[in-house]
Amino acid sequence: MNSGLQALTMFAGSLTGSILLTLGQTVVVICVCFDMVRALSVPRSHRRYVANTVFTTLAWPSILICAVSVLIDAASGTWRDVAAGVFIMVMVIYRWRNGGDEDSWWKGKGKKLATWFRNQTASRSVTAPAAA
Repeated sequence: MNSGLQALTMFAGSLTGSILLTLGQTVVVICVCFDMVRALSVPRSHRRYVANTVFTTLAWPSILICAVSVLIDAASGTWRDVAAGVFIMVMVIYRWRNGGDEDSWWKGKGKKLATWFRNQTASRSVTAPAAA
């Protein structure tokens, strides 16, 4: 085993690593639960809007957490956990990519955030006061 992967599995077995993995898996479970609420809610309802917003916000962290968890499980050789982690990661990616939904706070926010960021980082031209 690679020494970096061995150190990763050793860290995952420690108390701090176990706490971090538990918190990460909690984020994944919350993401999947909000996806279920989103799937079962009435379209254009407040409940669906909130569920879709939370799911969209937690999708990327959940994918990253699942990837790290799968890497740790593969390094330690627990192949059942690898298969389960890959299944959950693929399911979240599929639901995130194919869940075309208009009920989200993030809808249209990309351009607005890009414009705001551009305005914040644009160089400000300071005019010199008129010489009297």
